[in-house]
Amino acid sequence: MNCCSHLLRHSSTLSPLLLFSAASLFFTAASAFGINYGQIANNLPHPESVVPLVKSIGVTRVKLYDADPRVLKAFANSGVEFIVGVGNEYLSKVRDPKQAQAWVKTNVQPYLPATKITCITLGNEVLTLNDSALSADLLPAMEGIHSALVSLNLDKQVTVTTSHNLAILEVSYPPSAGAFRSDLKQKLACILDFHCKVGSPFSINAYPYFAYKANPKQVPLDFVLFESRSASVDQVSALHYDNMFHAQIDATYSAIERLGYKNVCLQVSETGWPSKGDADEAGATPENARKYNGNLIKLISQKKGTPMRPNLDLDVHVFALFNENQKPGPTSERNFGLFKPDGTPVYNLGFNAKGLLSTNTTGSGGGGGSGSGATSSGPPPAVTGTSSDAYLSITADDAERLPLQGALSILSVMISAIILVSQL
Repeated sequence: MNCCSHLLRHSSTLSPLLLFSAASLFFTAASAFGINYGQIANNLPHPESVVPLVKSIGVTRVKLYDADPRVLKAFANSGVEFIVGVGNEYLSKVRDPKQAQAWVKTNVQPYLPATKITCITLGNEVLTLNDSALSADLLPAMEGIHSALVSLNLDKQVTVTTSHNLAILEVSYPPSAGAFRSDLKQKLACILDFHCKVGSPFSINAYPYFAYKANPKQVPLDFVLFESRSASVDQVSALHYDNMFHAQIDATYSAIERLGYKNVCLQVSETGWPSKGDADEAGATPENARKYNGNLIKLISQKKGTPMRPNLDLDVHVFALFNENQKPGPTSERNFGLFKPDGTPVYNLGFNAKGLLSTNTTGSGGGGGSGSGATSSGPPPAVTGTSSDAYLSITADDAERLPLQGALSILSVMISAIILVSQL
């Protein structure tokens, strides 16, 4: 089934000096990657101060976890495209057509066209939260919001999607064998039908970091940091994989195709690496975060796809813009940001004004953790971002939440990857 008609090709301020320093560390990657702008913190700069920071690093796409009016107003006429979010707690409400239309009229319509809202994401990682009522609300909520957009003649410029974590996969390795969990196939098929109907992307949160954290003794660090000197070979497709990120994406493509959908557009709504973690959070260091995000941005700026989809540009939103000091969970949750709240980089990504340096695997790292700043002038957003319970990847540290078959599949991923890498 051909479903997609297009190819993916607080009151503190940031000083000009800090903005200039930030710009000198990054290269402008056109629209190669987006950024997640989470706000679970009490020390973030005012959104008006964030506009020049975002533009200085070449990001032209931003994803929110709500529809914060301060942010949407601040970015008016900036040219930056936005994905806005409807939180999990609102799904049961917006499945009602009247409430869905009220939400769009309040949170989207007033900001168009000055602020380029291009997508609304309904909930986050809903299907893997083991909440049957919430899962039942997901598709009707997506349909409700889309119908509201149609009634307001906004459906041609604003699409609708939802983000899944990779625990939706029952089989993930080799990538050509990717398959969705048996208990989720029907729900996912209906969601894929929706994407085909409206032309919106299927979105996933892909975190190789959690695969490494789950078993650092077996998962090769260089394989998850895009630094592997050899490639594992998918014995079925004969495709070569030298990083886990591509393997995760292609496993999802295979799972989608296995349900009969050949050309659904795929979007990576979140990926990133923490610069700091607890003692039991292996790999959460500034140096590894610098390598992962630096190599990722270098990869996607080359405008190449995955081994399975080489001609499709990667559509990726990096997580996250800032460290967020009020996120619950382990220390890593508060340290995914590229920037501290004062606008200084958490670590040097190795960019200059002309482009990515020829090597970014050496050099100084930055200090992890959240910087200090003034208290936000407004209340914390009502809709939170990702939670520690929702973070899962191909090999996640909370794999015990999956069915037995899924857990065994996760174990096979690690073992198979090591065997294949060691043979090359």
